[in-house]
Amino acid sequence: MSIVNTLLATAASLFAVAAAVVPAAHAQSAPAKSIVLVHGGFVDGSGWQGVYNILKKDGYNVTIVQNPTLSLADDVAVTKRAIAAAEGDVILVGHSYGGVVVSEAGTDPKVKGLVYIAAFAPDAGESIAKLIANPPEGAAVPPILPPQDGFLFLDKAKFAAAFAAGVEPELAAFMADSQVPWGVEALAGEVTVPAWKEKPSWYLVATEDHMIPVDAQRGMAKRAGATTVDQAGSHAVYVSQPQAVAKIIEDAANGVK
Repeated sequence: MSIVNTLLATAASLFAVAAAVVPAAHAQSAPAKSIVLVHGGFVDGSGWQGVYNILKKDGYNVTIVQNPTLSLADDVAVTKRAIAAAEGDVILVGHSYGGVVVSEAGTDPKVKGLVYIAAFAPDAGESIAKLIANPPEGAAVPPILPPQDGFLFLDKAKFAAAFAAGVEPELAAFMADSQVPWGVEALAGEVTVPAWKEKPSWYLVATEDHMIPVDAQRGMAKRAGATTVDQAGSHAVYVSQPQAVAKIIEDAANGVK
């Protein structure tokens, strides 16, 4: 074989190797985006089903955390396990009390962005108990019953109007009857280092919310420097308006690329 032919053969071999390696390297540098969804108090993760279906259809890996809502520390631990098991970078999403959980768990290096859905976004040393201690004048008072053996429930007769207006009546009634006991200890759990101070965040304000005052939602979103979107809907906006909720989550996933 001539020197020219030898060089050509060598070049062809190198090109073939490069062609095989480049796609693999590219795949490693662009892992699939994962979404971790965290529910709030009085409910479980099943309310995310509509949002889950949209995100899965759009190609995202989705994990739904089932928090016991006994204590903030326990819920953060459960959420961190879900983050660890997720593939690649994570967008961490919290509804209501779930916002406290993601604020604490979101410092995990895999988490690239936070999304708050009508959620609490506490600062260091804050808990829900502290945030709701002095409600704005004229604000709706959530129909929370006195603690029962260390757990909180909403008045079933007032659940739909306070929590799930806009949700079809049969489903709202089921949500009221299937409430998850919310531990008083979880209500009092304080955030240590809020993730929103170091991670980009997005906030969906439910403009017809009767659980967390709209002005309080706007104030927390502003303090966190969150990209904010208004959406007509009750506290259960993630159930009644899954398209709008999925959109802000996908905007967050695209925004951290």
